Amino acid sequence: MRGKPAPIRAIDPDPKFRREDLAKFINYIMYDGKKAVAQKVVYAAFEIISNKTKSDPVQVFEDAMKNISPALEVRSRRVGGSNYQIPTPVRGERRFALAARWIIEAARKGGGRPMANRLADELIAAAKGEGDAFKKKEDVQRMAEANRAFAHFAR
Repeated sequence: MRGKPAPIRAIDPDPKFRREDLAKFINYIMYDGKKAVAQKVVYAAFEIISNKTKSDPVQVFEDAMKNISPALEVRSRRVGGSNYQIPTPVRGERRFALAARWIIEAARKGGGRPMANRLADELIAAAKGEGDAFKKKEDVQRMAEANRAFAHFAR
């Protein structure tokens, strides 16, 4: 590894719910440094979630992140001239990052409606254990299970 590892920076909690994980999620949604726009999208999505499900939107967000977070993923490793997909456990920070990325990607893919609506629908679906982001997680887990025979190549 060249140089030193990047420092883990402290992140300020979001202004409305005072949660760091939600602030990080808002940062993932943000484009071109427009944080206020990203906050409006997330808070509008939370409003839609509370209207649709009649439950706490923060709890729905937590359930969605828990359901989408992968336990295993595959990493490529070159051994003796051939590449193997080796299943490896996923660290906590990476779990959150992957889950957030998959939810946002699924929400951005469905066009034609405002982003807040698409994000709300994706979060509700993820909390129930369905939707595109959940499908992505299942595919990653399935790939890791299929390549379990190569686990002995892991360091």
